[in-house]
Amino acid sequence: MARDGAIYVCQSCGATHSKWAGQCTACNAWNTLVEEGTARPPGALAPTRTTRARGLAFETLQTETPAPPRVITGVEEFDRVCGGGVVPGSAILLAGDPGVGKSTLLMQVCGSAALRGASCAYISGEEAVEQVRARAHRMGLAAAPVRLAAETAVREILDGLKREHFDLVVIDSIQTLWSDVHDSGPGSVTQVRAAASELVRLAKKRGTAVILVGHVTKDGQIAGPRVVEHMVDAVLSFEGERGYPFRVLRAAKNRFGATDEIGVFEMGDSGLREVKNPSALFLNDGGERSAGAAVFAGIEGSRPVLVEFQALVAPSAYGTPRRAVVGWDSGRLAMVLAVLEARCGLGFGARDVYLNVAGGLRISEPAADLAAAAALASSALDVALPQDCVVFGEVSLSGDVRPVSRMEARMKEALKLGFGRALGPAGAGEGAAMPVAGVSRLAEAVRRIGEDSWG
Repeated sequence: MARDGAIYVCQSCGATHSKWAGQCTACNAWNTLVEEGTARPPGALAPTRTTRARGLAFETLQTETPAPPRVITGVEEFDRVCGGGVVPGSAILLAGDPGVGKSTLLMQVCGSAALRGASCAYISGEEAVEQVRARAHRMGLAAAPVRLAAETAVREILDGLKREHFDLVVIDSIQTLWSDVHDSGPGSVTQVRAAASELVRLAKKRGTAVILVGHVTKDGQIAGPRVVEHMVDAVLSFEGERGYPFRVLRAAKNRFGATDEIGVFEMGDSGLREVKNPSALFLNDGGERSAGAAVFAGIEGSRPVLVEFQALVAPSAYGTPRRAVVGWDSGRLAMVLAVLEARCGLGFGARDVYLNVAGGLRISEPAADLAAAAALASSALDVALPQDCVVFGEVSLSGDVRPVSRMEARMKEALKLGFGRALGPAGAGEGAAMPVAGVSRLAEAVRRIGEDSWG
């Protein structure tokens, strides 16, 4: 039986309940209700603060506002994703899988910014100061004037940051902080929300850029309440597949720059190395292209990126054929397979299908439909695409190949890397930098692949 006045908070969605239950009625998650504090007695008034009333000052759309200044950290890929540098007074949430290199990246950002004259602080709630210092020495940042601290109490952190001004502060991580105002333990929805709110308020009041490190759940979502993602100015995700040295920094939200911008890094013994030309990194430039491979000319943020789609279609050894995909949406794969079967006459019902995006990059752009379909058709027909061909285009359920954005930029990037032709939507060849085999239907693209007919 619940205690009088107790409240229970769902650790998955943040909904509050007056009594414990096995399932949250808001998000339907099981065993996520945790007692956190007590409710206010009926009739009790909420605490108030006496403030002097002020009139609301309005401005017009014609009012000129200067662009926000930027703190240039010196890590160009990080600055690119942030929109050209870190804005003073902004709050950034950086999330990623365990061991992907979040702490390494932020130590590199702090060290580089400090060497350029910015005052930086790195506060760790997961490691001792000696461990953070050892990482900095290993990365060659021993001379960087970065202030280090190890603390988890929000009150102590706020007091320390108020005593002196910093341009950039890193909190690693938000899930380890706790506030003595609440009874729940660190990492709970209440504690994460309270700690993030206090730190964001400090950033806005003192003009300090604060970067919060966030954990992710096993299904890839940022742990804690979603309200934290709404409070901060930018949400960055640091991605990387195990077994690959490549890391991708992606902006999912940015109030001071473009979203879906990416920065590419390569993990090494001495830290992260910036990759200036990711297209050359994700492509295999040795030997002839085999059946089942297609090079996709994509756009990530403002940057054209070429990446190889690899497909394998093989007879199934079991009653139920397997469908495995890495780096692409499994639902999108099912749709493309259905269109290939219904509109192009290719049968996959008794075959295993494997699809992989080489290099560990994850592609979410609809323009990759035609590249995935070309790789699948190439493997099913056992016919290799030309070595100098790139593919792009969106495929509809009716089998049409639709135009995509920035086709000229895609082909210019491909031409720069030595490609000489493209397979894309009809009309893409008008004024293009290279010859384009334009197709209006997916069946026509499959016919070209099967007959090795490229016009």
